[in-house]
Amino acid sequence: MSAPLWQPDSHRIESSNLHQFIRQVNDAHKLSLNDYSDLFEWSIDKTETFWSELWDFAGVIADKKSEIVLESPDKMPGARWFPTSQLNFAENLLKYRDDRIAIVFRGEKGQRKALTYHELYQQVAQYAAGLKKMGVVKGDRVAGFVPNCAETLIAMLATTSIGAVWSSCSPDFGINGVYDRFGQIKPKVLFTTDGYFYAKKTLDSLEKVSGILERLPEIEHVVVIPFVSEAPDLSTLTEPAKSKATLLSDFADSSATTIDFEPVAFDHPLYIMYSSGTTGVPKCIVHSVGGTLIQHLKEHLLHTDVKRDDVLFYYTTCGWMMWNWLVSGLATGCTVLLYDGSPFHPRPNVLWNIAEEEGISIFGTSAKYIAALEKVGEKPRETHNLERLKAVLSTGSPLAHESFDYVYRDIKADLCLSSISGGTDIVSCFALGCPTRPVYAGELQCRGLGMAVDIFDDSGKAIRGDKGELVCTKPFPSMPIGFWNDSKGEKYHDAYFASFDNVWAHGDYAEITEHDGLIIHGRSDAVLNPGGVRIGTAEIYRQVEKVDQIMESLCIGQDWEDDVRVVLFVRMKEGFSLNADIEKEIKSTIRANTTPRHVPAKIIEVSDIPRTISGKIVELAVRHVIHHRPVKNTDALANPEALELYKDLPQLQS
Repeated sequence: MSAPLWQPDSHRIESSNLHQFIRQVNDAHKLSLNDYSDLFEWSIDKTETFWSELWDFAGVIADKKSEIVLESPDKMPGARWFPTSQLNFAENLLKYRDDRIAIVFRGEKGQRKALTYHELYQQVAQYAAGLKKMGVVKGDRVAGFVPNCAETLIAMLATTSIGAVWSSCSPDFGINGVYDRFGQIKPKVLFTTDGYFYAKKTLDSLEKVSGILERLPEIEHVVVIPFVSEAPDLSTLTEPAKSKATLLSDFADSSATTIDFEPVAFDHPLYIMYSSGTTGVPKCIVHSVGGTLIQHLKEHLLHTDVKRDDVLFYYTTCGWMMWNWLVSGLATGCTVLLYDGSPFHPRPNVLWNIAEEEGISIFGTSAKYIAALEKVGEKPRETHNLERLKAVLSTGSPLAHESFDYVYRDIKADLCLSSISGGTDIVSCFALGCPTRPVYAGELQCRGLGMAVDIFDDSGKAIRGDKGELVCTKPFPSMPIGFWNDSKGEKYHDAYFASFDNVWAHGDYAEITEHDGLIIHGRSDAVLNPGGVRIGTAEIYRQVEKVDQIMESLCIGQDWEDDVRVVLFVRMKEGFSLNADIEKEIKSTIRANTTPRHVPAKIIEVSDIPRTISGKIVELAVRHVIHHRPVKNTDALANPEALELYKDLPQLQS
């Protein structure tokens, strides 16, 4: 059995929220649960009791706690949580009204803005009053085409305080990408900024907004937040946007001082979020007020150990679910840190400068960022005071073993490194960190409490010690209410419940480890199948990461001679190009650490690798291109032009 890279000391375990929660459960139910494993098993066995105890522990604000915790527990989809409770999402995120710092915004251009919980409440009151004057009522949709700034968070809270539904995407989406999303949900109000900053560039948003309004006449009002300029020139907008646009200063009602929180059902819509949409129009996934709230409270309090004196940060845009996850941190009373801009400009250490200056204690990012940081030689441990840092979170793709080693060697030795995995589909995680468990290289520490996560083989049998489909066999609160415009629920059913009856199949290829952790081997739809042997792409990426000259890679299976062959595309570091020696090193590294079947039949150098706007590589889109199938929705990509690099490659014809 491998040795842990880190384990918490007794003080850290005993002072954790998780330890306090175990004590609460033991006292209430006369149990003797000792550790996370005991608690996890109990949370699955006594699911309804677990979520009821969590409600009390987290201090959920509602008219009452429903006596029935779970209605129709045997139906997926169809189970209903806390069916007789009424609550408000914004009220739970604004339950603190004191002078502690609620949010800090930092921007690429050096901007900084901080608001206390009291000030945040006041500003939300002003925005909510403005929305009501525009006629926004419970159930209406309000959308944001916005950077990750303080005003975006305030607009979301104002929207949800009324019982309206929030949906956002980042301003780097093209007009078609925005229309593919907002065109399906038809928002009444659109928030935008005049522009944004990224990688030393100033980018305009108003021209795109004009194009969006031409295609979406249902939008009645546009609120423009000054971001690039203190006084944006709305005359640059064209009709119909021009006559519908209002500056933020004219929209917010400065006389409003209190919020009349609208009570809604536990399963009332809160967020509409979108699948990546790289192979078709994005699915509009509807998440509930109560399900999102209680799931995020669980993940923040118990899995991330967030306390009031923490500074919680996640590098994200408003188009990625980690933004929704991050801002729920307000319900714990901590300080939420928002950053907008490139994580590598003006220098690769920009986020670590902020971590030191703001005292970030929980630092969230992507696996890609951690790998890139190591590739450029950053060693924050040597250059920054990270005394307050107690946890690093990583998601977006599997975190390689080498990245675990890098974090403990070059960032900080004493912290909980939590690789987490879930998705937009559940606005949360199936596998997370655990502040009371050791960290092992390459593993996610645990399955989430109250989440009956298992691994199935193709016949639907639970397996251990082998790879298979990641599934969830019982209902959980943050299951989507459904998809927008899917009245019969057929698309929703086909997305998650078509593989196994009454079981959520998530689309990840994974295994449960001997430590009761998880390893995610990649997406099921990207699994390679040479000679009938299933291989997760993450297994190959992990080995390619070890080759110094390579910046990043993408792996797909090409249909070839009645079989599938493994094809690896590599983007080289500046100053290097692929040659026979590097190719030999790649193949020998993969062969030595995996199996001969993992070794690519072809290794091809490319100058760019296509990604979604949230930074995930798009293996399926590349597979479509090399098999001459259409990629229907390139607007979901940050760099759609990169797909051209994969068309009609002569290397793949032989």
